Amino acid sequence: MDWPISEVARMSGVTARTLRHYDEIGLLAPARIGAGGLRYYEERQLLRLQQVLVLRALGVGLPEIGRILADQVDEVEALRGHRRRLLAERDRLDALAGTVSRTISELEQSRKDGGHMTEINRPENLFEGVRPSQYEESLRDFPEHAAEVTRRVSVMTQRDIEAGQRQRTAQMVRLAELMAAGLPADAGPVQAEVDAQYRALSELRTVSAGEYAALGRSCVDNEQWRAAYESIAPGLALYQRDAIEAYVASLPD
Repeated sequence: MDWPISEVARMSGVTARTLRHYDEIGLLAPARIGAGGLRYYEERQLLRLQQVLVLRALGVGLPEIGRILADQVDEVEALRGHRRRLLAERDRLDALAGTVSRTISELEQSRKDGGHMTEINRPENLFEGVRPSQYEESLRDFPEHAAEVTRRVSVMTQRDIEAGQRQRTAQMVRLAELMAAGLPADAGPVQAEVDAQYRALSELRTVSAGEYAALGRSCVDNEQWRAAYESIAPGLALYQRDAIEAYVASLPD
């Protein structure tokens, strides 16, 4: 039995355009191509698509997925490996949930007594379970920006890289706090955060308003970026996108 590309897209939630892209880069070819160039997929291709999507959900880039799948022989053993990765990711998310819960409790207590962070929530502990590299994993739609990020990272020390990750995560946490406080995306404090983000991006290279708006949309449209934001707080990806759209709309022509 085989399924046309439209049916595979419906079942998997992956767009037909993405499926065609997977074919173009040699990641997932259809079982056959019918009349009019229509792609058809069989069970073997669906199993491979499942593996691709599992690895994507774990933050693995397409080139690395291709290498992983090329090295695989036994499908059952491959699925066992994917299961191990998923369990590890579950543990990471559990750690992240614990971190956020402790931070909420600590902030609530600090507001009551005007105190400072306790030992359990020192600044470095705020980032337990957080992996900001997920946000950066896929920049395929922004090649110029990706090239500059790669160039900068190549000359950075590990300490500098980790400091940058903590800074980006802190930005996301601050935005989540504003969202939790009920501020709309175009509110002054939110726009101040987005302006700081824009200035940080501009330190890498000149970013046009249109490109910044596209980056904002990718917070929702890009699977890895959305997962990174949602791991901080549900709804944060959409809030970030809306905040960037409001910021870009306020810029002078």
